[in-house]
Amino acid sequence: MFVFYWIVGVLFGAVLLAALARRLGAPYPAFLALGGAGLAFLPGVPNLSLDPDLALALFLAPVLMDAGYDTSLRDLMRNWRPIAGLAIGAVLVTTAAVAAVAIWLVPDMPLPAAIVLGAIVAPPDAVAALTVLAHVPLPHRLATILRGESLLNDAASLLIYRLGVAAAITGHFSLGEVAPAFLLSVVGALIAGPLAALIYLRVLRRFADAPSTIVLQFVVTFGLWIAAEEIELSGVLTVVSFAITVARRAPGQTAPRQRVISNAVWETVIFVLNVLAFVLIGNQIGPILERLSAAQEFSYLLVAAGILVTVMVVRIAWVLPASGIRRMRFGEPGAGKDEARADLGMGAGFAVSWAGMRGLVTVAAALALPEGGPGGGGFPHRDLIVLTAFCVVLGTLVFQGLTLRPLLQRLGLEDADPVGREVGRARAEAYGAAVETLKNDTSEAADALRREFHAVLAQAEAHEEGLAPESLPADEPRRRAVHAARDRILAMRRDGRIGDDAFSVLEEELDWAELNATPRAEA
Repeated sequence: MFVFYWIVGVLFGAVLLAALARRLGAPYPAFLALGGAGLAFLPGVPNLSLDPDLALALFLAPVLMDAGYDTSLRDLMRNWRPIAGLAIGAVLVTTAAVAAVAIWLVPDMPLPAAIVLGAIVAPPDAVAALTVLAHVPLPHRLATILRGESLLNDAASLLIYRLGVAAAITGHFSLGEVAPAFLLSVVGALIAGPLAALIYLRVLRRFADAPSTIVLQFVVTFGLWIAAEEIELSGVLTVVSFAITVARRAPGQTAPRQRVISNAVWETVIFVLNVLAFVLIGNQIGPILERLSAAQEFSYLLVAAGILVTVMVVRIAWVLPASGIRRMRFGEPGAGKDEARADLGMGAGFAVSWAGMRGLVTVAAALALPEGGPGGGGFPHRDLIVLTAFCVVLGTLVFQGLTLRPLLQRLGLEDADPVGREVGRARAEAYGAAVETLKNDTSEAADALRREFHAVLAQAEAHEEGLAPESLPADEPRRRAVHAARDRILAMRRDGRIGDDAFSVLEEELDWAELNATPRAEA
């Protein structure tokens, strides 16, 4: 019973921390990391543990599926050079630099263990970066580059991580033996993911209710990751390529109600997984510190500080010169005229280099290290690696995460809002298609709807670029009418003229009507 109350308290505390983060415009993982650190020093904390084999599947598969589903394949292709430079180049350089610093600070650390530490702390976290970007206007291409990096860098880091773990445990590593398997895992994942997506979409047609669809989504997410790992394919690339394929094809066969409910469920699950990850690693930090003497504790924290500084400095040193400040442009080959070639300049380089917060991926990889044996590890220096990984996550989330928003505001990076312009033009064309379907309908309802659409199309024609506004003319009075209707059914329920069942039906109808008439920015 105590564990149950403790879990409820942790979740409630996480909700409060997330609310505080939103008020400050900071990434909520930063506050969760602080909460996890606090748990390490609380007495009487339950000893929770997770099978290392399940850590990556539990934490990474849903996060990658969610991020992959929201990723634009077109934008990834247009920005493949800077994304590849960060997702592959920066990961490799960071891994090598961290390994070198770790061996310098801890001479008896085996090279494979040092490489594993580098791979664990190398990839920035998608959730932390996107939380900040949601609060600060940022050039679309810069946001695309950061999203693409956060999505794809996990593949590079986890491949290095798995090779390092295998070498550390077996004491054997041969590039000639590993290279073919490595290529097969990458190419096979990029084939298996889309194929699995096509099969999934055929199965999805048989499910019409939201609960079944959402359960199926999670079954496929975890099942796909586990199956890919079992046949030695890249779980990251399999899940990401699956999600991107489904995102391109599923909207035409998914009911609106399913999408709305599914989005809310997935957002909640990602939040809970972040909470669980920081609780579990905070739960491990306490016993690690208890096993250390004062001198060892100081030594471990010194190593962690050195790795934290290395991670931050290497990213800055890589991004500013190597990503090419002068070459990181809005206009890549294939970009439209709305995204004309324009140098982002020094400000963009600083923004990208500072958006390197570590988070859930690093925590999950640290938790997945094999346990057992004296001193905390069947894996060499596991205690040191776990503590260092947590300190890097905590340091980058707090230091960089809490200062990224002010930095971006001070840099004042802006663009011509290519997404907004595409939306405006597409909205006008979509409303034109809607008017066409009403052409032969002479009913009063169709005539009223035609007038609404024609009013919006007239505004689009008057706009210099043909952009249609977000709201229909009747949206504002429609919202007023819905509010009045909601007040009336509330009064009827209070007076006993309708019961709760009838109220629930009407409430849902009015909720959908209000959402339909509410601009996205206000919703």
